[in-house]
Amino acid sequence: MRVVFGFFIIFCFIMGFSASLAGTMNQYNKTVSVTEVLDEAVNIEELKVSQTSFIKDSNGQIISEIYEADNRIILPYEEIPEHVIHAFIATEDQHFYSHQGFDLFGITRALLVNARQHTIEQGGSTITQQLIRTVYLGTEKSYNRKLSELLYAYQLEKEQSKEKIIEMYVNTIYFQNHAYGIEAAAQFYFSKHTNELSLGEIAFLCAIPNNPNFYNPLLHYDNTKQRQKWMLSKMLETDYITQSEYEQALSEDITLTIKERTDLHPNFVTFIHEELKQLISQKEGFKQQLLAAATNEEIERISEQLTNRINEVIKSGIVIETSLNPKLQHRAEAVLEQKLRNTDIEGAVVVIDHSSHEVVAIVGGKTYKKHDFHRAFQAYRQPGSAIKPLLVYGPYLAEFGYSTSSSISAGPFCKNGYCPENYGNSQYGAVSLETALKYSYNTAAVRILDIVGIDKAFDYLEAFEFNKIVKEDRRLPAAIGGFTNGITPLELTNAYTTFANKGTFLQARGIRKVTDLQGNTLYTWHEEPALVWDEKTNDKMRDLLHKVMTEGTGKKGYYSSEYIGGKTGTTNDFKDLWIIGLNENYTTGVWIGKDNPASIEKVNNSSPHLAIWREIMLATKD
Repeated sequence: MRVVFGFFIIFCFIMGFSASLAGTMNQYNKTVSVTEVLDEAVNIEELKVSQTSFIKDSNGQIISEIYEADNRIILPYEEIPEHVIHAFIATEDQHFYSHQGFDLFGITRALLVNARQHTIEQGGSTITQQLIRTVYLGTEKSYNRKLSELLYAYQLEKEQSKEKIIEMYVNTIYFQNHAYGIEAAAQFYFSKHTNELSLGEIAFLCAIPNNPNFYNPLLHYDNTKQRQKWMLSKMLETDYITQSEYEQALSEDITLTIKERTDLHPNFVTFIHEELKQLISQKEGFKQQLLAAATNEEIERISEQLTNRINEVIKSGIVIETSLNPKLQHRAEAVLEQKLRNTDIEGAVVVIDHSSHEVVAIVGGKTYKKHDFHRAFQAYRQPGSAIKPLLVYGPYLAEFGYSTSSSISAGPFCKNGYCPENYGNSQYGAVSLETALKYSYNTAAVRILDIVGIDKAFDYLEAFEFNKIVKEDRRLPAAIGGFTNGITPLELTNAYTTFANKGTFLQARGIRKVTDLQGNTLYTWHEEPALVWDEKTNDKMRDLLHKVMTEGTGKKGYYSSEYIGGKTGTTNDFKDLWIIGLNENYTTGVWIGKDNPASIEKVNNSSPHLAIWREIMLATKD
């Protein structure tokens, strides 16, 4: 008896509150206005729900859907089929278009049911209240929360049109299996867009949000089907559908066609996530703040802010358009795996379209998994002789104007206790620059760097923006790849594109632009080209690189092409093997080695890096 009496008191309170709210709003200005209070409490501008973001390849095909818990694709009101709206109104809130956010009849009915059950089983909630509960108040079942819900719902109805409210409702409710909103549900359960659904499929999907666990069609198909029939009957009862439409929808065979989350090309997608971080950092000032940071604590704070900003951008719903060439990506992955199979050797590949300055394929390792350590842009390795064209021969030709047939000594060299050796400890006399580079004589390279001057030579490297070259690297061993930290395959491959672009360097990128889901551009790269080599120097370097591939250390990678040029690199004890080279359209870099540097001399004679490079470059001609 006490429970019934309690419910009666609550009922009377709510009825009195509702009547007061509906009839005395014109008197609120005598004190602190309820409207003012509600204006502070409910600000629709703060209503932000996460949306699914997408990464697309160069053909505009989606290669990755980005979301964590919420897979949501928001539809504007005009794109929501009428049957979807009518299904929810008929079953959840038949007085939706006439009430002010709450339905007194629904509340009364719910209170009577709750009184009989001695629990809070029904809430009598309108669509507006359900939206408020979803976005602001949570699902706690208490009368305190219920009263707050009424206030919020009333305020929301004042601020927003019925069309906007139903739009937000349809896009925020949960359809189970990480699908939020009708469009994500349509794509997940039927592999269709919402506007492609039949009436039967719409009613089937709209059955789920009432109790997503109980009506989960993957686990309880019969439950969902039963509620679908009830929903169709309510739509018929409220004249939203005809008898013939009702019967046709009932007889329709509902077949689920589950769409798996699109998540292709993990090598490239991981790279794009990193590049998005760089892009936002540059465009929104985080990069400058990090460079100016004086303490580790400051760096950590700015980095955390950057991470939060990236997450915010992704959750807002974006489309990242990229330069990925799926065919070359597949080929690069397959060749790397094939040539290094059954070994403990890892590798990385970078392919750049040097005419457009775009990364079209990138591989971070064998059988790579998304967000693992990505060797193409995260592995800093000693470049060996692959640095010689950039640090030694290019500056030498640019500074002194020699021809490729000019002589240089490849004999023994010692300075300040540093005495480099040629491969196999071989000794040579005077040789041409062509011979010195194509056979990669170390003593000649160190001698040339000494002639040019270390600082002058390193000035040429500044244009490439190598991330971890430090002032301690300015010493003679750098001529043959002796650096403190090293260079990534992406950095080194990008630097070689100058030889394909008349000596001009421009950072190669994988992101073409970032837009919102409506196609409005949010971010693009705006890079400034830098002239590194004059035209004559560049032409001479192309001749030298060509000879490396036709007659020198790179000839195992040679194939017939309009142009082919490149340079190999080997570090001490064969810990790293490199080949960076170009044809008429692409510059490709290949690195192989062990993650914990150790000798891979056992594969040196078979030159798998050259075989990998050759097969990838052949694929660029198909």
